[in-house]
Amino acid sequence: MAAAEITPAAAAEAYAKSKVIDDDNLLNEILIRISFPTTLVRAAAVCKRWLHLASGRKFLRRFRELHPPRLLGFYHNSPTSPRFVPMLPQPPELAAVIRRSSFSLDDSQSDDAWTYIMDCRGNSVFTRRRDRSGLTLAVHNVLRPGRDMVVVPPFPRDKPQDGYLFTYSAVLSKEEGDGLSYFNLFLESSSANILVHVYALQAGVWRAHTSASTQNRYLVSNLTALLVHNKIYIVGITRVVLVLDLTASSLSTVRLPPGVEYDSRYTVFSRAGDNSGVYLVHSNDRHELGIWLHNGDNWLLVDTIDLPAIYTYLVMSDDTLDTCVNVCILHVADNAEFMFLEMGQWVLHLDVKSRTLRKVYEMEDERYLGRVYPFMMIWPPTFPALKDDDPARISLNLQFCGVAAT
Repeated sequence: MAAAEITPAAAAEAYAKSKVIDDDNLLNEILIRISFPTTLVRAAAVCKRWLHLASGRKFLRRFRELHPPRLLGFYHNSPTSPRFVPMLPQPPELAAVIRRSSFSLDDSQSDDAWTYIMDCRGNSVFTRRRDRSGLTLAVHNVLRPGRDMVVVPPFPRDKPQDGYLFTYSAVLSKEEGDGLSYFNLFLESSSANILVHVYALQAGVWRAHTSASTQNRYLVSNLTALLVHNKIYIVGITRVVLVLDLTASSLSTVRLPPGVEYDSRYTVFSRAGDNSGVYLVHSNDRHELGIWLHNGDNWLLVDTIDLPAIYTYLVMSDDTLDTCVNVCILHVADNAEFMFLEMGQWVLHLDVKSRTLRKVYEMEDERYLGRVYPFMMIWPPTFPALKDDDPARISLNLQFCGVAAT
């Protein structure tokens, strides 16, 4: 049988494609336009050369700047087990990612067992489960196949010393390198003192990291804590924020902005992305959101959001939104870029920059939702290890990535 004749036009097209594919600079510009890390991983599996380009640190820094990790949805703790609420709509390319995010954190739920989310950062979920066998702590790497769950040893302390009362315990996480570091904060208090202990999870063991104490001159209730760089901000103390410096092992206080009194449902803190400080968002009874930044000695009011000016358009198209109730803040993202709000039976997503407000969840059985945990697209991506350049694999992945093999 005679070989199929290649027309001049087909030959020219194949030559042009080969010139693009073989040029590292042009290939970089093609790869950088891939929208999602999951697709980037598939493109990197084409061959060793593509893998080398896609996994380079300089390339990945640029990729993240152009394509920040996407918000996939959020988890919340229900009376039975944590639930995942996807942010819809999502591009078809992320359908498999959304399905994996919707996994059950506890497939063996029973009347005498419950699972509770304590921390969620990126795509890692830290859970606490209690059942007949006892207490189990675990980290779920939801979007990393083969590394679904890692069991963590029990917290080093669960009881206060004599003369003190247990006040607060939390899990805090910090991005370090390509992963997360976990810390356990344990706070105990007496009428005279407040003691703060911090333990770091290192090589699968909780180790004493630092401790500090201060006089108890403040009313302590409904505490929350936030780790920003090397400082832990402990919120829930009347009119002040308690700041633990992990490097200096010292405690200090920062007064809240003028006119702001802490309430766990109307006052929420978030990280400044460059580790320079902390944001505070406060909701008042006029449905106004004030956003302050503290990156030194003072608070700076950086934004004020008039919610009625935004949700008027939402009410016009949907009369199920009750605007007569208070607006509670469920979560504020890093840099105060977006937040989840609770208004009546609805959970709302607010994009601060675009001033876009939309409904994302309707509560049915819950009286109120409490804290929510945003779940983001996987970062950094995990690339495959390629031993050789298999022609069949190259052809398949080129087609998947929208590049025809020549």
